[in-house]
Amino acid sequence: MNEFKPFTDQEFDRIFAEKSKEVNDQLEKEILIAMIGDVNAGKSSTINRLMDNEVALVGAKPGETQQIKKYSYQDKIIFVDTPGLDDIKAENSAVTKNFYQQADIILFFLNAAGTVLSDSELASLKKISEVNKDIIIVLNKIDAADDIPSLVKYIQDHTNYAYPVTPISSRTGENMEMLQNKILELLESKKKEVLMAKHMADKSAIAKKWILAAGASAAAIGAVPIPGADFIPLTTLQVGLMVKLSTLYDKPVSKDRAKEMVIATVVGNVGKTIFRQIVKFVPAAGTVAGASVAGAMTVSLGYAVKYAYEHDIELDAKALKPLYDLFLKEQKKK
Repeated sequence: MNEFKPFTDQEFDRIFAEKSKEVNDQLEKEILIAMIGDVNAGKSSTINRLMDNEVALVGAKPGETQQIKKYSYQDKIIFVDTPGLDDIKAENSAVTKNFYQQADIILFFLNAAGTVLSDSELASLKKISEVNKDIIIVLNKIDAADDIPSLVKYIQDHTNYAYPVTPISSRTGENMEMLQNKILELLESKKKEVLMAKHMADKSAIAKKWILAAGASAAAIGAVPIPGADFIPLTTLQVGLMVKLSTLYDKPVSKDRAKEMVIATVVGNVGKTIFRQIVKFVPAAGTVAGASVAGAMTVSLGYAVKYAYEHDIELDAKALKPLYDLFLKEQKKK
């Protein structure tokens, strides 16, 4: 007979403190993004659209050389516009190379309306990749070019498919979500995505991506073949999602408020009741059915929180419960 370990308020407090610290630690880290590309590649317009702000105009600071432009946004997000390694004086090449080494991400810009991946551009890319392989190739100005799939394949063929290629238009905004996702994926591997996400333009797309990822993880947890074993990890996942969403939308959530909302959605009671074992609320825990329910619960919680934040609804357990029930009903239809 299985012995269920009670999930106490103290356990929840520990989880909330842990997840809050993870996010706060991320907010304290500096992010450095190096950009390379010719003056007509649309670097400034791209970062301005990504951040939904005139970063390249209001954040300019002198760089280490006259050819390096440094943009500081919200103090801890630094964009550095660098020349190609072959386009600067020899005495400044070490400075430029140092930026590439330190960068969390290198955005390598190509002009879809020009000569795509010229010999000099390919040479620069190879030199940069020797010190940092966290490169995203940004094929900008696709609104002024034809047959974009062929251009993308040409770049991939000539770079051995080593880097993601994102075709965008910084003028029209086409595919900016794709570039945003690629940037956040790289930053997530460095545990730095929350700060960047908090200041990016398309928060709704980011929230949806986080919610669906959490739902997939919850489904895996719900499929663990030990009844009751999924309560703590599932709650940890859901609390982490709530803390990240509250940070993304700049809507701080307190420990007690988060606790009440989890109880209201998972347990179904609005009020400060003690937690019970999840096996009572996830039917067929440890099976495909249990995985499906755990995933739907987590996705519905995420969408309910997202909806409330985007519609300026004061979020508490009573406001969240009907939203959660609505989204859960939709999830069960799928």
